[in-house]
This record gives sequence, structure tokens and C-alpha cells, in this order.
Amino acid sequence: MTLFAVLFEDDRQNAAAIRKDYLQRHFAFLKANAASIRTAGPLSREGDAFAGGLWLVEARTSDDVDRLVKEDPFWAAGLRKTVQIFAWNRVFTEGVLLK
Repeated sequence: MTLFAVLFEDDRQNAAAIRKDYLQRHFAFLKANAASIRTAGPLSREGDAFAGGLWLVEARTSDDVDRLVKEDPFWAAGLRKTVQIFAWNRVFTEGVLLK
């Protein structure tokens, strides 16, 4: 299994309405996929509470991650403007340098 960093940029048009209408479905999706989506949360910019999101996903391939992204209710609702998927190699965590 590989750890992937997934960066989302949100489409600002209708973002507030989409978040309001789909947030609980998005949370249910995250919980249902907790074995793969190890951590998730919103990204913000100064003056913009919700600019996008970040997930750390454990999966076999980036195609598996892409399929997961496209199953998220936020994706189907059009909230996500762009998505970038990167394989990620953790080398430092909680003060410890990993091998």
C-alpha cells in the first residue's frame, strides 16, 4: 500500500450552498471510507474559510485514489474545481525521523 496526498481546490461559485447541502453526506462518505482515507480536512486562505481540502489516502494505486475521489458527494455536486494526487513518502512524524 502507498500513502497518497490528495489536494483539492474548490470551485468558489456556489461553494457555500454546496457545502451546506452536501456536508453531512460528505462526512458519511469519509466515515464509510475510513480504512483508506486516513485523515482529511479543509484548506483555507486568508479571507477564504474554505479554499479546498487535503486527504491522506492509503491505496494501491493513484487510480484507486481517483476512483475514491469521484465517489465523494462533494465531487458529484461540483464543489471540487481541481484535484491533484501525489504519492507521499513520510520521512518525519511527531519529532521522529523515519527510515
